[in-house]
Amino acid sequence: MDQVGLFGSPPPPVEPAPTDAETRALAERLPRALRLGTSSWTFPGWKGLVYDREAKSSVLAEHGLAAYGKHPLFRTVGVDRTFYKPEPASLYKRYADAVPADFRFLVKASEDCTLARYPDIARYGKRAGQKNDRFLDPGWALDQVVGPWAEGLRDKAGPLLFQLPPQNPAAFGGPRHFATLVHRFFDALPPPPPTGFYALEVRNPELLTPTLGTALTMHGAVPALVLHPRMPDLRSQWARLRMPKEGPVVVRWMLQRGLDYETARKRFAPFDTLAAPDDRSRETLARLARAMDEAHRPTWIIVNNKAEGSSPISVRRLAEAIAGC
Repeated sequence: MDQVGLFGSPPPPVEPAPTDAETRALAERLPRALRLGTSSWTFPGWKGLVYDREAKSSVLAEHGLAAYGKHPLFRTVGVDRTFYKPEPASLYKRYADAVPADFRFLVKASEDCTLARYPDIARYGKRAGQKNDRFLDPGWALDQVVGPWAEGLRDKAGPLLFQLPPQNPAAFGGPRHFATLVHRFFDALPPPPPTGFYALEVRNPELLTPTLGTALTMHGAVPALVLHPRMPDLRSQWARLRMPKEGPVVVRWMLQRGLDYETARKRFAPFDTLAAPDDRSRETLARLARAMDEAHRPTWIIVNNKAEGSSPISVRRLAEAIAGC
C-alpha cells in the first residue's frame, strides 16, 4: 500500500522519460504554429521514449497524459477513444487539466456522426447492417459530441475531427449530395471554442471534390488530409479539394502502403523502434510543414504507430527533417 499522510501523496504511476538538451533545442527550432503529436498515448512500449517506466495501457490511459504533455516535441495528441463512443465533458476537462497551457487536442468525433450505415460486424450488435439515423445529424452531434468537447477542453481545444470510414457513397447520395449534407451539417453547428475548429477527413477518394472543399470553407471547417493506402498522395488530395489559401492545416500520417492496420500492429508492436522507415512520406510532410510556416498557417501533424513502427521516433525524425538537421 502506498504511504500517505506524513509522507505526502503517493508518487505518480508514470513520469516523463528524461529528455536531453539536443531534443529541447530541436523543439525550439520548430515553427511555433506547428503542432506535432501521436495518435493516443497509451502504449507500454514507449518506455524510455515517452515514459520513464513500463506501465499497462490502462494505467497510461488514466495517468500517462501528464507525462506525455511534458515531452518538448509533443504539442498535441490525437484522442481516438471518442470515435468509438461519445465521452462526457468531465473526461475532456480531466485531459485539459493534465497538460500545459499551450497544448491542444485533436479529438475524433463519434463514428455515429459519420457512418451512413453500421458495418455488418459483431461489435455493432443489433445495429449491425442497419441505417444510421445519426449520420450527419447536427442535433445529435451537438448534444453528444460538440457540446462536451467545447465545455470540457475550453482553451485546450484544437481540431474536432469528423472522420468518415470507408463506405459506399451511394448510401448518402454520392459525392455531390454528400457535399450538400456536409454544408447543412456544419451550418447547423455552433461556432467552436476560440482555440478549436471543425475538420473533416474522408477515406473514399471519390469524395475529394472542390464542392466538398467549398462546403467546408464556407463554415470555417478544414479538410483534413491523410497518409493512408486507400487515399491518393497529399498533393492530389490538396488539389482535388482546392484547399483554401489560409487557415489551419491538419494532416494525419496513419499507415504505409501495402499494409493494413492489423498486419502493421502485429509487425510493429510494441512500437518501440522505427521498424519500417518511410523516408518519402517524412520528406513530404517536412516540405509541407515548412511551406505552411512560410504561409503563417497553423499546422497539425498527427503520427500513428503504424506509419513507421513507433510514432514518438517518427515525430523525432520528422522534427529533424523540418528543422533541417
